[in-house]
Amino acid sequence: MLAKRGLDEVWFCRPANYSWLTGGDPVVDATSDVGVTAVGVGPDGVRVIAPNNECRRILDEELPALDEAGVDPDVTEYEWYEASLRESVAFHHRGSAAADVDIAGLNRFEPISMRAPMPAEERERYQDACEETTAAVEAVARSLTPETTEREAAADLSQALLERGFRAPVVLVGGGERSQRYRHYTPRDDRLGEFAHLTVVSERGGHDVAVTRTVTFDPPTWLRERHDAAGRVAATAIAATREAGVAEATAGDVFDAIVEAYDEVGFEGEWQAHHQGGAIGYATREWVATPDASETVEVPMPFAWNPTVQGAKCEDTVFVTEGDTKVLTETSDWPTTKYEAIGYDNTVTLHDPLPVE
Repeated sequence: MLAKRGLDEVWFCRPANYSWLTGGDPVVDATSDVGVTAVGVGPDGVRVIAPNNECRRILDEELPALDEAGVDPDVTEYEWYEASLRESVAFHHRGSAAADVDIAGLNRFEPISMRAPMPAEERERYQDACEETTAAVEAVARSLTPETTEREAAADLSQALLERGFRAPVVLVGGGERSQRYRHYTPRDDRLGEFAHLTVVSERGGHDVAVTRTVTFDPPTWLRERHDAAGRVAATAIAATREAGVAEATAGDVFDAIVEAYDEVGFEGEWQAHHQGGAIGYATREWVATPDASETVEVPMPFAWNPTVQGAKCEDTVFVTEGDTKVLTETSDWPTTKYEAIGYDNTVTLHDPLPVE
């Protein structure tokens, strides 16, 4: 990036980008678009800028990737009451610089293209995050009853993830009534009723994981048909992703396969009711596929496709390489079905609704 843009430094201030680069967590105020510290990279190495009230903790705890690599950053500490993080980066940057947020005197850049493909060194840690996220969601799912409220279930999900070291930027719980009306079922005081969907995106050490699980108590007869339809669309999306990654095709090409799959399973036009997902890894989505999406599908990389058919949803995080696909959000302790991709000689094993007594 430095060479391509003719820059002396690039500065990472957004929490997702800081976490991707360092494996640490700069978030104190989750409503802010910047963390409490920034990391700069240039030809001379790595620099850290932090306020005096945060600097020691950041150096001790929130730069794990730098510690593992034996990198000793150049540290600039400023008084918290004298400047903001943006102002400090604006004052202390060197030469021609860019940042991932708007800062006076610096160019703007987006590091998404730098985050793919996922390096081999990160994959074991990423798989651990996927397995632990799924274990948390499935444990909560098994504890639910028809009388549980959506907010109670969401609180349990948040706690289960926090206990495992995750932040949870997305926690959605939809009971049998509301999940038929809305695709983003932000939790309310409604009781779950006949069935429920639990959807989370978790984040730990810069890695994001998406997973949905469905539990049933007294499900309507149509739920299984719609879930299976969504499962076949998801399998198609995964197969199309692998083909696109090999051919260096676009997210729009994968989206076309998704639309055709909806038609084939008898739910034409359902894709219009909700986004279908896309690449994941270092953000809730690196990009979301749309009809005209031009992003190149790069592999190896994790993807989270989330097709829905009114009242049903299928979502897992899957790692795709040129030679294989692997569902990372599985625990071998949940019922599954093999779904055939439409238009591809490929099957993918994905989760079923779980009956809870």
